[in-house]
Amino acid sequence: MKKEHPLSALAAYLPEGTFEQVVAYLTDYKVHLTLTRERASVLGDYRHPFQGKGHRISVNGNLNKYAFLITLLHELAHLVTFNLYAHSVPAHGKEWKHEFAVILRQFLGKNFLPGDVETALRNSLHDLAASSCADENLMRVLRNYDRKKENHYLIEQLAMNQLFRTKDGRIFKRGEKVRKRFKCEEVATRKMYLFSPVYEVEVPTEDA
Repeated sequence: MKKEHPLSALAAYLPEGTFEQVVAYLTDYKVHLTLTRERASVLGDYRHPFQGKGHRISVNGNLNKYAFLITLLHELAHLVTFNLYAHSVPAHGKEWKHEFAVILRQFLGKNFLPGDVETALRNSLHDLAASSCADENLMRVLRNYDRKKENHYLIEQLAMNQLFRTKDGRIFKRGEKVRKRFKCEEVATRKMYLFSPVYEVEVPTEDA
């Protein structure tokens, strides 16, 4: 379900001091920005002009201000890359990484971001991940600014064999770490799945 907002309302979703720079991008490129409900697999999305529609960007409206800004800038980098190269380059190739780094640097060193978020972003600039979700260190840092939810943890914080519930209600048992991910068994089907260490899950209480 998408929810439309006037541009002035966007200030409430952004870190203090960033609104004017962000709006300049949106107005210059005539972006149709939409805020969505939480999407488990994606934080934001960019759609190029098509059949009379202009540039369209959607961002999850439940993100904290710093995660929201970074996600929006990530999608703006897709827009700029599309304007320059259309479909001739990979979605998250060197061209997109260059444009994302250029945009990010405009927001660094200006006290818009907490020190730990800025440090994590600077560390990621040498090899930007294909999504904010893929940069595990950045995800850990950004999570510090989320509204705390009771009984919610990252997979890497759970003990071996700990049961946990995913957003879609399925129950899993945490297993061993295989390279960079955790092997977990779905209790109902006994099937094995791999989870990112920074994927957030709920630990059921005894009476749940």
